Amino acid sequence: MSGLLARYEDLVAAGELQPDPDQRRAAERLDRLQKELEKERPGGGLLSRLFGSKDEAPPQGVYMWGGVGRGKSMLMDLFVQTLGIAEKRRTHFHEFMLEVDRRMKAARDTGQGEPVKHVAAAIAKDVRCLAFDEMVVTNTADAAIMARLFTALICDEKVSVVTTSNRPPSDLYKDGLNRSLFLPFIDLVEAELDIVPLNGPTDYRLDRLGDLDTWHTPLGDEATAQVREAFFRLTDYAPEDAANVPSGELDLGGGRFLHVPKSLKGVGVFSFKRLCGENRGAADYLAIAHAFHSVIVVGIPRLSPDNRNEAMRFTKLIDALYENGVKLFATAAAEPEDLYVAGDGAFEFERTVSRLMEMQSADYMARGHGVA
Repeated sequence: MSGLLARYEDLVAAGELQPDPDQRRAAERLDRLQKELEKERPGGGLLSRLFGSKDEAPPQGVYMWGGVGRGKSMLMDLFVQTLGIAEKRRTHFHEFMLEVDRRMKAARDTGQGEPVKHVAAAIAKDVRCLAFDEMVVTNTADAAIMARLFTALICDEKVSVVTTSNRPPSDLYKDGLNRSLFLPFIDLVEAELDIVPLNGPTDYRLDRLGDLDTWHTPLGDEATAQVREAFFRLTDYAPEDAANVPSGELDLGGGRFLHVPKSLKGVGVFSFKRLCGENRGAADYLAIAHAFHSVIVVGIPRLSPDNRNEAMRFTKLIDALYENGVKLFATAAAEPEDLYVAGDGAFEFERTVSRLMEMQSADYMARGHGVA
């Protein structure tokens, strides 16, 4: 198997990727980590972990951050695909923390001493490299344990961590509740991982969208086909494998979860009915805006005083997406200015119309996720 850097150079030579100095530097750093991980350990991997020196550090992991569309997911794909060890695992960060929560509960229920260390040891079993997509922290409970959890994984279990994020470490969980509990995790990341920025001038994800519109009307097969195409361009998922696109469960806090019918690489697909036909508040929509850089909403109907509650929730949804720079793709019964044209509530909806129009602009599409 050829390494990451060789595969990256092949893609550039074939014209499938554009030459990009930032991407090249990141590829070189990940290639170096691959070679370090692939070196045969004295004693053979697991035995070395069990009986080797406690002071032996794992190969330094990588924290790769940059705006949406800069190539982070592509490089992570290449890294995992070409990493020549069996003891590797890739997972979405949000899904990983849900797993940690379940394991922590089980450890407490069975009376395991020091649940965090117990969970870290269980996760690290037969794993030398953990690769995370989209590190974003919105949950207070997660924020409170992450320093202890990752100290155990990296320093005690000798796991090399590789992660992507849209934000530098110092901006993680920014303005979050009880953020002081989270600061030791930032210190850990900056001390133990190599921070690799990826902020070149080209937004490759936006480039892949080409001239594809974001708002599609009227409702019907043609509009559905357009947002389907947007999903596959944003995620690089093969259209012929559409039936196997993964779903997800978004943690809304307080033991509540929102089913996401299609969830991949920071792109979430929802129905208007699920998002706005059910009783939801601003906090739910903020959780969506924090978890996804792009959101596809299908089946937006015309709005009127008859469905004003749904219209009010839709306004809160758009506010949350807009204020966090989330890209919106939609199928709707009408253009934004024709969604809510008369009756009680139409005047208040005008600000939402203005935001929907701006969200289709090139300037808005070029904004980073989480950037107001």
